[in-house]
Amino acid sequence: MGVSTVATGRLNSGLERFLAAVPDCRTEAHPVRQITGTDTHRYVAARRPGVPTPSDTLGADPHLGPLYDSHGPVTIEPAEDLFERTVVAIVNQQLSIDSAAAIRERLFEAVEITPAGVLAADTATLRETGLSGSKAEYVQNVAEAFDDNGYDHAYFEGMSDETVADELTEIAGIGPWSADMVLMFGLGREDVFPVGDLGIRQGMHDVVDPDLTRAEMVEHAETWAPHRSYASLLLWNTVD
Repeated sequence: MGVSTVATGRLNSGLERFLAAVPDCRTEAHPVRQITGTDTHRYVAARRPGVPTPSDTLGADPHLGPLYDSHGPVTIEPAEDLFERTVVAIVNQQLSIDSAAAIRERLFEAVEITPAGVLAADTATLRETGLSGSKAEYVQNVAEAFDDNGYDHAYFEGMSDETVADELTEIAGIGPWSADMVLMFGLGREDVFPVGDLGIRQGMHDVVDPDLTRAEMVEHAETWAPHRSYASLLLWNTVD
């Protein structure tokens, strides 16, 4: 149920804390696991011949290469439940890891996390889980959009990242950061650079240049295309 984030097991506290903010990454069904030689072979073999792999793009990069050697390879896969992942993006907005996890756990226990289940929940029930009044409204906005539009993986297939983000941000409560999280961890898009995320900016300052502006970060990250999502995982890994 969710994102499978694969790493070598040599994860530092920065990526561990990030993974804790994305539910189900470390459940019994989908743990963070150590990659084996067989896994690595299967991961590389799945790439199309002649198409650069994250290893090609990032492994030789002067800034990310050492991180890739220490913590890669990493991969992002589409979430099985796109609606759930979108709700999680709302819950996680502007909260600490621990606060988001606590609210998420209470929400998932109190409400069926489907569009119908969230729409059927009253505001008081949602608020009792720890959601603010605004976020209670936001998750119901998301539920209504999924219900009205039939959002699923097939709906967004073939759309560019920009087109997906434009449509998602039409939903009240989803801004650029949340749209980026859905693109990466809901749809498994490989070339997303969420510069609006504080951890990403901290990672860029630590790894690339402490004086970079956001615009300069975006410009620099273009050198990591088409694997900016993988680069983002590595940058999160640097945040303590």
